[in-house]
Amino acid sequence: MQLLVYRPRTSAVWADALFASMLQRSDQPSAGQVRKAITAAMRAYGGRGCAERVAQEFGDHPETAVVRMGWARGVVGEVFAAPGPAQDGRRKRPGLRVPGVRGWRLVSR
Repeated sequence: MQLLVYRPRTSAVWADALFASMLQRSDQPSAGQVRKAITAAMRAYGGRGCAERVAQEFGDHPETAVVRMGWARGVVGEVFAAPGPAQDGRRKRPGLRVPGVRGWRLVSR
């Protein structure tokens, strides 16, 4: 039997990290501030820790968590937007490197 394991895309990990960071929407952060906040959250909590904080917040305060995650995803999309097609036709994804983050993969047991 094969088990399908989900690995979140890099942008989802960045959105979780921004969500878990201390940065607030009202701060109207610059791209540099967003990158620093994501880096600090990833160093402090790791990818899994950021996801755990997101899950807890959705459990405790779902109304505000939905708004914050929408903001985080939008900001990550703007800050790490691809500038255009690469030489080989694929889109570039500039940004922070997150080791071990890939898409779906099959795992044999």
